[in-house]
Amino acid sequence: MTLSKSLPTGDNETTGIIGRRLPRETARRHVRGAGRFVDDMSLPRMLHAAFLRSPVARGTISSIDLEPARQLPGVVGIFIHSDLAKICAPMDMPQSPGFRFPDEPQHVLAGDRVFWQGQAIAIVVAQSRAVAEDAVEAIGLHIDQHHAIANPEEAIAAGAELVHPDIATNIAMTLQLGPQEPSGRSNPMASIQFTFARHSAIPLETRGVIASYEGGTGGLTIWQSHQMPHQQRDIISRLLGIPEHKVRIVCPDVGGAFGVKLQSYPDELAAIAVSKVLEQPVKYVADRFESFTSDTHARDHRMSANIVVNPGGWVEAFEADNLVALGAYAGYPRGSAGEGVQSVNMIGLPYGIERLKARLRLIYQNKVPVGAIRGVGQPVATTITELLIDKAARAIGEDPVTFRQRNYHAEDSYPLTSAGGLPVERLSSRECLAKLCSLMDYDRLRAEQTTLRTQNKYRGIGVATFAEITAPGPQYYGPLGIRVTSQDGATIRFESSGTFTCVVAATDQGQGTEAGLAQIAAHVLGVSSSDVAIVAGDTAVTHYGGGAWASRGIAICGEATRQAASKLRDSILRHAAMLLQTSPDELTIAAGAVCETTGKQRLSLKELAHHAHFRHDIFPPGYAFELTASAQFTPSMAYFMANGVQGSHVEVDIETGIVTLLGHWVVEDCGTVINPMLVDEQIRGGVLHGIGAALYEDCAYDDNGQMLAATFADYMLPMASEMPDIHVGHVETKTGGSTLGAKGAGEAGAVGAPAAVLCAINDALSVFGTEIDAQPATPAVVMRALLRARCRTRST
Repeated sequence: MTLSKSLPTGDNETTGIIGRRLPRETARRHVRGAGRFVDDMSLPRMLHAAFLRSPVARGTISSIDLEPARQLPGVVGIFIHSDLAKICAPMDMPQSPGFRFPDEPQHVLAGDRVFWQGQAIAIVVAQSRAVAEDAVEAIGLHIDQHHAIANPEEAIAAGAELVHPDIATNIAMTLQLGPQEPSGRSNPMASIQFTFARHSAIPLETRGVIASYEGGTGGLTIWQSHQMPHQQRDIISRLLGIPEHKVRIVCPDVGGAFGVKLQSYPDELAAIAVSKVLEQPVKYVADRFESFTSDTHARDHRMSANIVVNPGGWVEAFEADNLVALGAYAGYPRGSAGEGVQSVNMIGLPYGIERLKARLRLIYQNKVPVGAIRGVGQPVATTITELLIDKAARAIGEDPVTFRQRNYHAEDSYPLTSAGGLPVERLSSRECLAKLCSLMDYDRLRAEQTTLRTQNKYRGIGVATFAEITAPGPQYYGPLGIRVTSQDGATIRFESSGTFTCVVAATDQGQGTEAGLAQIAAHVLGVSSSDVAIVAGDTAVTHYGGGAWASRGIAICGEATRQAASKLRDSILRHAAMLLQTSPDELTIAAGAVCETTGKQRLSLKELAHHAHFRHDIFPPGYAFELTASAQFTPSMAYFMANGVQGSHVEVDIETGIVTLLGHWVVEDCGTVINPMLVDEQIRGGVLHGIGAALYEDCAYDDNGQMLAATFADYMLPMASEMPDIHVGHVETKTGGSTLGAKGAGEAGAVGAPAAVLCAINDALSVFGTEIDAQPATPAVVMRALLRARCRTRST
């Protein structure tokens, strides 16, 4: 079960760098303020863009007067829908046999109707951002406002108005899992109705793009804060009608993404289209208000669910009905179905249940489109599952840890297909739970909880088991006709100094992917990770790859890097063996030198590189020293499934409803851990994301689609002063899908943390016989739960 930190020695990969806590090479540069983000860049003749956005959620544009804005000094151009519709095709979701739902093509600028507050109507380009914003203010706009369909219940009510007049229903998609007729075998033991608020990812760096179209060559170069440069090149090439080989996407330093920078946005495409029209560089960087009202959101679910448990305390089934608000459009190019689908098909996944019955409905509404944000529906599935598991355990008077241990999948049942139809290679839930209970001293916390209740202090302990889909393979998007690749590649070059340059398809948004890839290459090549330079994020030089999403960077590009490094290592040893008049099998590389297998150094890599680059005279005529090696890796599996267990300890003030976090623990299994420091950072960052969702974050709207929380004064985020210590442990179960054996870890914290925190709150409230019914669990939500308990007490 627990793996050695080293890879198998069949490829002579024995340097032991994998598994070490090594710092990032880029950290010093960023700490010194020397990062290079999109907003740090400036090009000659560059213009700046600003957008006129809809102030209402639903309406018809009756008039727009651009002349006052055009008269302002410094304004170069103003463009509306009719100007750019002939330059940039609309974003239109593919319709394939496996993926069909009604979707209205989305243009880069609104036509005669607007569908959410913040939708771009016009783009102004000027000599400065300030002038462009002044010009936006000078535009005369009149919109006949209509009643907005702001919530999904209203959208599906009888006689409801249509969000899109050309689509006959507000239900974008319906999915049913399992038998829909009653089984008649058991009655539900526990039920819940739970609401998940909308929230945004809030990356530190907002979205940004600089587009530079060169009329003489027909080439387009784009610098963009994005997760998927090759996807963007494909989309921009097709929508703007520019040959793909003439489009170059460069993603420099990216200050966080979390899924917000996964898709294509109409405003960014508009800025690119204007660059093509004017044949000048155009820069657009969203301000924070624009981010709140135009970045994709996530969650916004209303789910009712129940759990079926037999008299012996074994979970038989879960049942769920989920209504998910989609927003005005599906996110492009992959749609917005994932947030809903994974919220239901992963319910109950860690447990040996016989059946899952679920219905999912995705609903159009007049709000910002929903997209992929850290976890993509998995936090919802985990929360619903774990709240019901706890409620069932309380119903039979059993400790929730004991209840979970009994109901996990049997060890001899793997590999298996879950009740939701998902293949599962193996989960280490029992090992993770046992380690978690040890880390958090579970029995002591339970004893302390009982004592403190006699003092009117109400503490809760929450435990949440989770599974995380990572590194999706070709089965994930390929059959749906969605142009998202599952491959990644790497090319490693042996430099004349004896060091290495590794060009990779993966991208880094601050999670440390580049450091991990350097560590893998160095491990195989027998050098220090500081001897490997990583080049990434530029479609002109890197392999075609999927970029960063679903925690895939190390799992997929790491395997490609390992394979390329192994090829180059074999080449180096062949050439060293010829110079040393021995067999490659008698040699290895360690500490930057070619050594005998006994450990005796024979030739430094610096010396060998000198011969390879500059002393061709000592080699036989026509001999070619191979200085580079490449590899491309595509997983054969549908995904690599990571898993783990989280624990949370809270105190609830029953007079105010305030929840205080006292401690948080995570035991996570992402297969082979390349760098524990990087993994632990990702886990802790994900936990903070999950705590934010559980307690604070809510993109609140009024009943007419007006956003009420578009500043940090209204949108609450977790602060350092409010966060508990987060303790991280690991179990390592190597996936069979690659030689490297690594799974993803970037979303694990966010998938499990909300469930752990909310379960802890309910545990604290259980003494009153009540529970919360919404996320975030604000003081108002907690007090509402306590009020229900008091009302029941009075009525009896």
